[in-house]
Amino acid sequence: MKDVIIIGGGLAGLVNAVLLSRAGLQITLIEKKNYPHHKVCGEYISNEVAPFLRRHNLYPASPEPASIHRFMLTSVSGKSSFMPLDLGAFGISRYALDHFFYQKALEAGAEVITQTAVQNVEFRSESFELTLPQNKKYRSRLVIGAFGKRSRLDKQLQRKFTTQRSPYIGVKYHLKTDFPDDLIALHNFRGGYCGISRVEDGRYNMCYLGSRKDLRRYGSIEAMEKAVLWENPHLKKLFAESDFLFEKPEVINEISFAPKQPVEQHILMSGDTAGLITPLCGNGMAMAIHSAKILSDLIIQYYRPGSFPRQQLENTYTRAWKQLFARRLQVGRNVQRLFGSALVSELGVGLVGSSPLLARQIMKRTHGHVF
Repeated sequence: MKDVIIIGGGLAGLVNAVLLSRAGLQITLIEKKNYPHHKVCGEYISNEVAPFLRRHNLYPASPEPASIHRFMLTSVSGKSSFMPLDLGAFGISRYALDHFFYQKALEAGAEVITQTAVQNVEFRSESFELTLPQNKKYRSRLVIGAFGKRSRLDKQLQRKFTTQRSPYIGVKYHLKTDFPDDLIALHNFRGGYCGISRVEDGRYNMCYLGSRKDLRRYGSIEAMEKAVLWENPHLKKLFAESDFLFEKPEVINEISFAPKQPVEQHILMSGDTAGLITPLCGNGMAMAIHSAKILSDLIIQYYRPGSFPRQQLENTYTRAWKQLFARRLQVGRNVQRLFGSALVSELGVGLVGSSPLLARQIMKRTHGHVF
């Protein structure tokens, strides 16, 4: 019987594993892949999380993250505006950061099982039973769901968003290119947008949200990029003049931005699993780390003698999650609807250029506070 089993070893799962193991709890984390590995992700982290990471010896020093202080927005036609980032950010790949957190989890005493997918989760008699391949069983008092944007477990739990089709795909590359080190750019194209910023080792992450309809129409990612993304001259230049470092892009299909619940059938959801984070609500990496922090704090309190019952843990976490993130996610979803349109992207670039105060207020509403 474990104290907590964590399903999924991304940022939220690993930070939970570190904090809970350091508190003396018996933790098992189960991850379907091996470390290190790439993920579709913007790989840009708001400095709102930096003090927390430094306090807990979780801020990566090697490889050194990029320091990002400026934001660039371009329209479909290529018009551009710039603005400063009040908090600033750092850039580091998921390949490097997840592996760093994985090593910290092992150092803290967590059991980490890799290359293993959980087949089934059942809650009964105030504990969970998890089924792994070859019918291997694990039991725990609590389970954290940190299995990402979309999983077969979401379907097993009959989560509402799994019944809705999503029109989006996510595509990611790493590049060697000529681009400012301190800048994150968001380039609009018809039906989507693409972000680029520096990560470690002189690399740049380019990640875009596109349309499944366009992919079907043009038949391949490469053909879709040339027909759609290249209409923005900034993107055309990046594709034409950069060295692409992956043999093929990282791709994720049917990204859903529908709301989710932080607790499902007594499983405590963390990171993207609790509420998929739109790319335009600040940044998902910071929110995943923050959600892990608030959940770990509550679980540590729950295991203290004479503490509150399970239902209070679930209710308190749900309230805390919604208080911190629900408004931010709502603003992000609303802002996202403005992207991918030729007309609206022109208006957005004009707003950043002519009304910087208003643009900064929108930016603040999609970013969190230092914690």
